Amino acid sequence: MLGFALLPVLSRAWVLPTTQSFTAAASRRSVSKIVAHHVPGETHDTGKLSQDELKKMVGYKAVDDYVKSGMVVGLGTGSTAAFAVERVGQLLASGELKDIVAIPTSVRTKEQAESLGIPLVTLGTHSDLDVAIDGADEVDPDFNLVKGGGGALLREKMVEVCAKQFIVIVDESKLCDGLGPGFPLPVEITPFCWEHTMRKVASLPSLAGCEAKLRLGSAATGSTVDGDEPAVTDNGNYIVDLFFKEPIADAPLAAEELKSTVGVVDHGLFCGMTAAVIVAGSEGIIVKTP
Repeated sequence: MLGFALLPVLSRAWVLPTTQSFTAAASRRSVSKIVAHHVPGETHDTGKLSQDELKKMVGYKAVDDYVKSGMVVGLGTGSTAAFAVERVGQLLASGELKDIVAIPTSVRTKEQAESLGIPLVTLGTHSDLDVAIDGADEVDPDFNLVKGGGGALLREKMVEVCAKQFIVIVDESKLCDGLGPGFPLPVEITPFCWEHTMRKVASLPSLAGCEAKLRLGSAATGSTVDGDEPAVTDNGNYIVDLFFKEPIADAPLAAEELKSTVGVVDHGLFCGMTAAVIVAGSEGIIVKTP
């Protein structure tokens, strides 16, 4: 198979089949297939950029390439998605984008969008989205994702599954050969009899070997404990984080079993939803599509 490794630090599972150069003269919305390039106006030595600078690069690029005037846009949640929200606000203010309405996936994204003057709607009035842009906690070579480190997994999934294109923005550290060991899988559950539901989840065949822990403190800080009380989502639910030593063997099956478990509201496995993954790393930006 022709191609090269996505980034030097990645395993062979992330080898791209084809690549193409991207020049500064290319249209800001020209990416429709796998490309490898450096963002115009940014230093090419991305290895010296901070993680926040890498996040900004992919957040801005996603908006520049996939958002057009007149669209209904899903706004993700988290430190990477915040840069995409920022970019939408900038382009609306400059007049480059017009007639945009957006649906936020969390209270904090709603507050950020409002502060930037982005017109907001809900799924109640706009169930068909043109594009949604969000980060991810892990991405495997089959474009399955783990999301929910920020506690907004239910609203993220509700919005992003309605989008014609779901664009995932990450830095290279989020790419993996298999979901699970690199980041715990969040599962949103009802507070009622949460201990029972947590045990049921941990005993699912597709999740064998996991360790289930109730998220404590803030729902937005991932599995990091920063309080004594159960973390509560925007929807009033709890989150159980599942820790794995080995990769989840079948992510779609695990997603199905979790969704079928009574007491589970939703889970952080996003399977079969991704239209493109924009990755920032030491060799610039890579856009990978299924």
